[in-house]
Amino acid sequence: MTIPYPSTQPIPAIPAVTPPSGASRPRLTFLGTGYLGATYAICFAELGYEVIGFDIDAEKIAKLAGGEVPFHEPGLDELLKRNLAVGRLRFSTDIAETAEFGDVHFICVGTPQRADGMGADLSYVEAAVTGLSQHLTRKALIVGKSTVPVGTAEWIEQLVGKHAAPDLGVEVAWSPEFLQEGFAVEDVLRPNRIVVGVKSEWANGMLYAAHKGVFDLAATEDREVPLVVTDFATAELVKVAANAFLATKISFINAMAEVCEVAGADVTQLARAIGYDPRIGNRFLQAGIGFGGGCLPKDIRAFQARAQELGAGEALRFLHEVDLINLRRRTRVLQLAAELLGRRYGPAGPDLSGTRIAVLGATFKPNSDDVRDAPSLAVAAALHKAGADVHVYDPQGMENARRERPELTYEPSMVDAVRDADLVCVLTEWADFRNADPVALGELVAGRRIVDGRNCLDPALWTQAGWQYRGMGRPPA
Repeated sequence: MTIPYPSTQPIPAIPAVTPPSGASRPRLTFLGTGYLGATYAICFAELGYEVIGFDIDAEKIAKLAGGEVPFHEPGLDELLKRNLAVGRLRFSTDIAETAEFGDVHFICVGTPQRADGMGADLSYVEAAVTGLSQHLTRKALIVGKSTVPVGTAEWIEQLVGKHAAPDLGVEVAWSPEFLQEGFAVEDVLRPNRIVVGVKSEWANGMLYAAHKGVFDLAATEDREVPLVVTDFATAELVKVAANAFLATKISFINAMAEVCEVAGADVTQLARAIGYDPRIGNRFLQAGIGFGGGCLPKDIRAFQARAQELGAGEALRFLHEVDLINLRRRTRVLQLAAELLGRRYGPAGPDLSGTRIAVLGATFKPNSDDVRDAPSLAVAAALHKAGADVHVYDPQGMENARRERPELTYEPSMVDAVRDADLVCVLTEWADFRNADPVALGELVAGRRIVDGRNCLDPALWTQAGWQYRGMGRPPA
């Protein structure tokens, strides 16, 4: 059932419910204050809810309680400070306090790839649900928000039944998240849809009440937020299906880039031409060095693993090739580097010893400090392994990158990174890099050679300034 909100008429399908705490609107908790949980906790406090963010990491909780967001997300710092000041938002390491406070408890912990395979590690989910259930003293709704394999909600129901007092009537629901790093505040406050998987009218009503602030904001701005009310399995599949589709679209245009490179075509013009077709659209058709981050790579692998367990592995076999295309694009930068530097590319790759290479970008995307499975950092490490002296600069991800790849050299600015470089590689499309002055940078480098790993530069502008330019899936300028 899909319901557009706001509506001018009452919707009888969603019953009014009284929060078990007796509060006028549900009190919300978010278990896990990483990127997902902290962002939701802060934004829902901004919508007027009383909120507790819970985590077992005392250092993280201390930072948040002190008004410091432990990751980079535009606009979130101001919201955190404002809602701490007015008292709607607090953070805790006390699970008993969290259980006693909340009416709706959102599970927002990580579901990383298992060390022994492609599947998702649900140990953090199990710990959060078990710990919470043991301390509940009244009816509550536990809502999964983490990205999980289909069937997890039913398993969580079993955990709740085992660890919570049966007479409390604790229920489970599912509501996937759709955050885009760099745009997460907007994605929470002004989502393009809300999906809920429920089994009862009470759970449906509680989740509607928990999101009423979102719908009220939409009404004041004359927008609609579609609400999809469905079953557990469908709600769980929505996020992984969306991520699989996006990953496939990215790998498709990168596969076309491979064809363009041998055919002499330009993938950017190809993407523009097919993107005008409304059935295809131009979003996620930017060829480059592929996707990364904490979601798409591990989610498509976990999706394949779960489909295999359910006997539907053949249906998702194509995702294996999507993954391979994505990883293969990273090696293309090494090929272009060898070509520009006049080095032979042998069976073991190029020997780049004696060269200095500037890598601009360490995060997997701009407007983030997230370096998890970042193609840019993986390419920097590969250049280093090939013998190059690699100097990295990123506007926000330096600290995380240094922890992840300590063998690389990190510079405090773009100018410092490119100084005396034989080659510059733009691997994350930060605005600072897209808008860089090729004439000014040309005065700093040892050799005017550039690899545009994100096709975010103007080839004509750079070649006019005397640079040898190579893009991804584009003929030499």
